[in-house]
Amino acid sequence: MRRLLVLVSVIVFVDTMLFGGLIPLLPGYVDAFGLSKLQAGLLFGAYGAGALLGGVPGGLIAARVGPRRSVIAGLVVLAIASMGFALAGTPAALGVARFVQGFSSTMTWAGALAWITVETAKPRRGQTLGIVFGSAVAGAVVGPMFGSVAKSLSIEVAFVAVGFVALALAAAAALHPPARLEQPLPSGLADALADRAFLAGLWLNTQPAFFFGVLDVLAPLALHDAGYGAFAIGAVFLTAGLVEMGINPFVGRASDRRGRLLPIKLSLAGAFVTAVFLAFASAPLAIAGLAVVGAVSFGSLFTPGMALVSDRADLAGLPLGLAFGLMNTAWALGVVLGPTLGGGLADAHGDAAPYFLCAALCATTLVAVVRGARPRHRAAR
Repeated sequence: MRRLLVLVSVIVFVDTMLFGGLIPLLPGYVDAFGLSKLQAGLLFGAYGAGALLGGVPGGLIAARVGPRRSVIAGLVVLAIASMGFALAGTPAALGVARFVQGFSSTMTWAGALAWITVETAKPRRGQTLGIVFGSAVAGAVVGPMFGSVAKSLSIEVAFVAVGFVALALAAAAALHPPARLEQPLPSGLADALADRAFLAGLWLNTQPAFFFGVLDVLAPLALHDAGYGAFAIGAVFLTAGLVEMGINPFVGRASDRRGRLLPIKLSLAGAFVTAVFLAFASAPLAIAGLAVVGAVSFGSLFTPGMALVSDRADLAGLPLGLAFGLMNTAWALGVVLGPTLGGGLADAHGDAAPYFLCAALCATTLVAVVRGARPRHRAAR
């Protein structure tokens, strides 16, 4: 079990490292190709577009061929996409490489999460998923610094090296025993999609992805305009990621012991306040500090949301590979809409507009969660 946990953690680490590696590189591409904020958002969101298109197919692949084979296939595609990014010389080519990276992540994440969840006892799933997601955040932490180092040394060499690492991980996965077989029900998909709690778990992956999509485009550009270099921007997101990485295992343990709703409510309340402050922030130090606070408030939604998806999928008899494939689609929707809609609103109305939209989404979700929990509490009494 420990070997599998290490393998899955490293796989999601590499995947999210590539996702976040574009953050400090984005201002340079904006200057080099003369991109608007909307175009920068489209480039950043291309990864999410690939994940959005591949979310359900990736889940179906994981459910049909098994988590291990799905992971191996996804890592091979990731290696190809990373090498393609290294050779790209136009915005369109960069966007295609990012799109393929996102598509590959649907197979690796659906397979890896299903693999580790099937092998974990239900009372410990929140904590285990918190550890895995903490590793994913560690990749997001290293990602901006990886991008900064790649820019200083050689983007081509750095991304080709990541391609070879992905191939090595595929070989390691091939040597590991396959996951235990699940017992899905024919009505599992329909039952899960009719379950409000399952849908809530999906939304709790969409919403923070949307917020981070907005933040990861607007904050680096604002800091760049204030005179921050690639390493300084990378350091801000490094700090934010370290805090998020450290807190997620505790959030997962709390969701196992105290229920999924408590950390969800606290995170939504904190995220609302953070988004409002970001809408009014103009000083670079304030933006940097709020980026760190946002990593805690919004990042804390992912782990209980993932655990909620696995809980309700089990009850519905839905294969976990397909459940996490749907979760990938939900996450990708936020990744696509966050940078594109956020960049477009910022171009038209200033940076405050997309942050106010994030605050409104937080408030609406918090009200829905509180109201949706009341009938269950009364029934329990």
